[in-house]
Amino acid sequence: MRRQVAERAGYCCEYCRLAEADMFLGCHIDHVISEKHGGLTQPDNLAYACVFCNLHKGSDIASLTGAGELVALYNPRRQRWQEHFRLQGALILPTTTVGEVTVRLLQFNHPDRLLEREALLVVNRYPPA
Repeated sequence: MRRQVAERAGYCCEYCRLAEADMFLGCHIDHVISEKHGGLTQPDNLAYACVFCNLHKGSDIASLTGAGELVALYNPRRQRWQEHFRLQGALILPTTTVGEVTVRLLQFNHPDRLLEREALLVVNRYPPA
């Protein structure tokens, strides 16, 4: 099942879009809806996630917007990345409230993560093809 999830994702993190080949720590298999919230270990509830996205996400399934609205996190099995995010150089910017809470909670634009993507941009390896 791990191979199936990795192949479906093109060996890239389905959240921040970093290619596994460009990571030191590799990827985890993430339960989009965590088991503690009733999510099953089956392909339609699994995502390929880099260590940082997976650890920041944890078992969370939603977060609060700046206005205090509870919004579900981005779900790579049911939503398209381009509908909730856009790239501006190395920055991953939200375009919806789903994107807003996901960018913040998964810390897409933490300075260390930006440095990594900026370095990959210079050698034309981000975003992956």
